[in-house]
Amino acid sequence: MRCPKCHSPRVQRGYHDAPLPVRMLGLHELLCNRCGHEFKGFDPFAMLDREPSVELEKVGGRRRAPRYNVHIPAAIALVDGDASGGTVTYGQVSRGHCDSISKMGMTVSFVGSRFNREQLESDNCLLFVRLELLDGLIESVIRVISRNRVESESGIAKWVVGGTIRHIDDENKERLTAYLEELNKGSLVLE
Repeated sequence: MRCPKCHSPRVQRGYHDAPLPVRMLGLHELLCNRCGHEFKGFDPFAMLDREPSVELEKVGGRRRAPRYNVHIPAAIALVDGDASGGTVTYGQVSRGHCDSISKMGMTVSFVGSRFNREQLESDNCLLFVRLELLDGLIESVIRVISRNRVESESGIAKWVVGGTIRHIDDENKERLTAYLEELNKGSLVLE
């Protein structure tokens, strides 16, 4: 049994009893321990108690922000130098696209012939990403968390890189927030 609102398995019997004929059919008032949503659910054998569920949720299963699958043209460059000192340079730009995006990070894919493999696979790798939206550009620096080298059937290898946004200025952040709100509403047509 899962909550219909947040899909959590932490469900208990609710504190309001349903009418007797409804309970005899197996419908009960239920309560989600995660989000507090009250709903009617089918529990014919009264397996759920009126005490909080002790079933644990997987920590990795929760996202801090919704993620949207997109296909946005992107220009991607390696960040060289010490970002904490404020003086950085950018390597050669590679063309690619953004596969998924959220307010916390993004996944980009590109053919990485211009990238140094050792740098891209280092633990503190930063990428400068410029996304080309219809109404303007979004520029940010992402810290690489996951990277995967994918070989296609034609023999062309590409990188699929996921990362968190490490730096984005206020103007770009506002543009990203507005874009994500449009995606959430479903008013944008994804290419």
